[in-house]
Amino acid sequence: MTLSKLPIWFGNGRRIHLQEVGTRDGLQAECTFVPTEDKIALVNELSATGLSKIEVTSFTSPTAIPALRDAEIVMREIERQPGVVYSALVPNMRGAERAIDARADELNLVMSASETHNLANLRMTREQSFAALSQVIGLAQREGVAVNVSLSCSFGCPMEGDVSESTVLAWAQRFADLGVHGLTLCDTTGMAYPTQVATLTRAARLRWPGTELTLHFHNTRGMGLANVLAGIDAGADRFDASLGGIGGCPYAPGATGNVCTEEVAHALALMDFDTGVDLPRLIAASKRLPALIGHDTPSQITKAGQRLDLHPVPADFNAIRARALARNAEPVH
Repeated sequence: MTLSKLPIWFGNGRRIHLQEVGTRDGLQAECTFVPTEDKIALVNELSATGLSKIEVTSFTSPTAIPALRDAEIVMREIERQPGVVYSALVPNMRGAERAIDARADELNLVMSASETHNLANLRMTREQSFAALSQVIGLAQREGVAVNVSLSCSFGCPMEGDVSESTVLAWAQRFADLGVHGLTLCDTTGMAYPTQVATLTRAARLRWPGTELTLHFHNTRGMGLANVLAGIDAGADRFDASLGGIGGCPYAPGATGNVCTEEVAHALALMDFDTGVDLPRLIAASKRLPALIGHDTPSQITKAGQRLDLHPVPADFNAIRARALARNAEPVH
């Protein structure tokens, strides 16, 4: 059986890239400001775990996102590991200039596939966003900095409902035509489901085989890991995830955060996929996260441990066994 014919349940060493977004997507949703030195230390910890990419921060207005008002300092002072891409979200030309000056390896640009969500979230029509982001792409290309475009609401809009596959692909095509190196299909509010994920992912892989495709899921309705597996089965090999499962979206009341990095890494390791991740080190970083943000995280792995993290037998186990064996010696009446 060839690798392409293997069922999804058998990774057979297939490489899957995990891309950490907790330091941006996660921390920006927190009410507590994580001190700059702690952000830098957290990125440094994550850099040593084998993750393929880290979205370090966002170069947005400090007024809009005060939690990330230290973007320049963090991006400049992290310790960079060979092979790790250090990305930053930028909303406009000014943010791009700041990120490039701070030595971001990649600019992540965002607009929505939904007109309503784009207006509500970015205060622009999709055409206005595309025009503005086209200028940012031009700047990045002149400066030799890679560009990824993330399409929010690719799997549904919390205000419009379903967003058609043709709409998502059409907007992605316009950015592909501009020569961006990566496209991310985002499940912004956790509306995706596995069948839909498989269909859209296959269509994207067929249309842009040479473009770096990433899938970005939230676990709002408990389908995050199932969606990751559906994406892998359809040919995706890059996934955004958030340490501890932190994050969220203002347009999904009660929503949980992104899929949890250590949970995805744990599941894929058991299925014999190669994520390149040092799982114990990743879990250790996640266990330190509650102290930084002031509350517990959704991560189940930090609570229950890995599958084979065994527990000691009861203190009186030998006595229990002796009593059980003694019953075998009792005469049968």
